[in-house]
Amino acid sequence: MLSERFNADFIASRLLPREAWRPWPRRADRAPWAALPADVRAEVLAQGERALKADWPALPATLFLDFTRTGNRRAYEVPHFARRYLLADLVLAECVAGDGRHMDAITNATWSLCEESFWGIPAHAHLQRTSIGLPDTAAPAVDLFAAETAALLAWSDYLLGDAFDAVSPVIRPRLAREIEHRMLTPCLLRDDFWWLAIQSRKTNNWTPWIVSNWLACNLLFEPDPARRCAAVLRALRSLDAFIDHTPDDGGCDEGPSYWGRAGAALFDALEILRSATNGAADVFAEPKIREIARFICRAHIADRWFINFADAPARPRPNGPLIFRFGRAVEDADLTRFGAYAQSLGRPGSGAYAQFQSKGGRTGVDSLPRYLPALFTQAALRQVPPAAPLLRDVWLPLTQVMAARSRAGSAAGLFLAAKGGHNAESHNHNDIGQFVVFAEGRPVLVDAGVETYSRKTFGPDRYSIWTMQSSWHNLPEVNGVMQRNGREFAARDLSYAADDARVEFGLDIAGAYPPEAGLLSWRRRFLFRRDAGIEIEDRYRLAAPPQRVLLFLMTPCAVELAPGTIALSERPLGEGLPSGRATLRYDAARLAASCEEVPLADPQLQGIWGDRLFRIRLEARRPAQEDAFTLVIEGA
Repeated sequence: MLSERFNADFIASRLLPREAWRPWPRRADRAPWAALPADVRAEVLAQGERALKADWPALPATLFLDFTRTGNRRAYEVPHFARRYLLADLVLAECVAGDGRHMDAITNATWSLCEESFWGIPAHAHLQRTSIGLPDTAAPAVDLFAAETAALLAWSDYLLGDAFDAVSPVIRPRLAREIEHRMLTPCLLRDDFWWLAIQSRKTNNWTPWIVSNWLACNLLFEPDPARRCAAVLRALRSLDAFIDHTPDDGGCDEGPSYWGRAGAALFDALEILRSATNGAADVFAEPKIREIARFICRAHIADRWFINFADAPARPRPNGPLIFRFGRAVEDADLTRFGAYAQSLGRPGSGAYAQFQSKGGRTGVDSLPRYLPALFTQAALRQVPPAAPLLRDVWLPLTQVMAARSRAGSAAGLFLAAKGGHNAESHNHNDIGQFVVFAEGRPVLVDAGVETYSRKTFGPDRYSIWTMQSSWHNLPEVNGVMQRNGREFAARDLSYAADDARVEFGLDIAGAYPPEAGLLSWRRRFLFRRDAGIEIEDRYRLAAPPQRVLLFLMTPCAVELAPGTIALSERPLGEGLPSGRATLRYDAARLAASCEEVPLADPQLQGIWGDRLFRIRLEARRPAQEDAFTLVIEGA
């Protein structure tokens, strides 16, 4: 798409010169900073004060080695990210205040980042040509956070400019050398970074996430016009690979939280391209780009709850100003209103800036290149009435995800989402046929999500983690055999239909199980009668009589078992939010019900579900070679 439209002649003739590209006001441009909403200015200044008083986190070599030695990611990542948050806080506070008061602290922070051997994190050090536990400064690798750090420094230089020179004339040349050595030259000359999609077409959120930061660094810092154009052309080829990889329905198989760094990062890159060509390079009218934008609305359930298949939390922190800007770019009024709504969900504090202040060690906290447009978008965003579309029906036929609710525009009644797909999706869980159910906008049957990332999460032992396994989803287990990971383990024979009264979704999930399960077919059929309830029929056929057939259901609700009926009642969850309430009905003559408590020790899961989940087991009393079971879910 991009490379075909914007070839070398186009880029050479339309790309603004480095000195002419002024996407956002600089510190020296006092009027725009003074015109920011008063509450936003106050919050930015308050964050700056906190940053001035904060201790600068240490990052010793042994802390970097901790990942290799123990598999722990957070020990290094928390102080690593805290350094970057502090610098962003200081830079923006200095731009708002304009009095030079923050410059010494900014100088210390900037110089300290330049002294780091690797701008990325230990979990990504495998990108080095030699994996030696510590960073190899002779061959800089570009991961997500090396790219983000380079962009943080590039935008800091752009915003502060002469204020750096007033401290010392060697700061900005040092920044230029570091960004050229660590970011610009590796991205332009090396082909072996998988996210570039040069040696293969492999791509996921890494591609637009890194490329959006690379584009900014290149446009702000590259002094050679020929290299500047060459880097843009190379970046466009990588973005094309990501666009090609994304299905035409716009679905993000990594879930709504990673959409923020997949589809939304594509927006970042496309917006930089449009801005740097003075509007000439604009593809926002393309249907596929519009579908990518709309995914975040389609994944929304109610309030702060989202469909969270794969490594996605059930309550992500959507970036309201970014969604609003993407909505304006693709001219989608629902999306712009949803951006205002997402900001209203927010985080502690007020205004755009406070929405992004989360001092954890995980990814997902937005960076300085997103703070800037969030600040300068506030006046327009606050003119839009916040609203969530709460779409009645969603069907992504290529992503193989559906969702439906009792009525459009309302969280009242029931909500169902289910998926097909395959078990080699990005951030995959073995979860073909998985579904979630909400009642009155609150969770009833759920996807647990993912624990805090560790070395195991993205290593050969990934599927030894319980949250990745099919038997810890709302799925069957046959003869003790769970689903298996791999592209060949996939759904088949999907069907979908929806009208005003009902929704029906069906698929065969037998292909997601290995041969030792003995499955010839397992047809799962969802029938959602909008004014009644949800019926789930599992009809299977095996190669031989089974020893055991189980159906598992994960719930955050309090569970009360009775023959043929399971009452799910309200229970407080993380952050004080309640679960939903519902009634499950099954044939007690053919299925035996039991329930086990699933204690949660991981802080990420605890923040969403509280201290426990529950796993309901429905076991066939007389497992047959061919049989069918029906589960009915009704609102309480």
